[in-house]
Amino acid sequence: MKRQEPCKGCNDQYDVKISDAKMARLVEIASRSRPTVQDEEYERRLSICSACPGLQYGTTCRHCGCLVQVRAKLSESTCPFPYESQWA
Repeated sequence: MKRQEPCKGCNDQYDVKISDAKMARLVEIASRSRPTVQDEEYERRLSICSACPGLQYGTTCRHCGCLVQVRAKLSESTCPFPYESQWA
């Protein structure tokens, strides 16, 4: 049987962490042409995501693979938690 390569998260040669500066830039880019939520709502959403067991690496949603800081900033986004949005 052929040995499978480990996933990016399991392999030390890849860095799956995103710096705060790079994350801020990604949020800015995503927000340029889309409606965004107010800062208070953004912080509320991030607070919920940070307590979610589906948060990986402090940035990534296990349920959809998105960067939660980007998703939380966009007004059209919803929480992808299975069966029921945690943002509701």
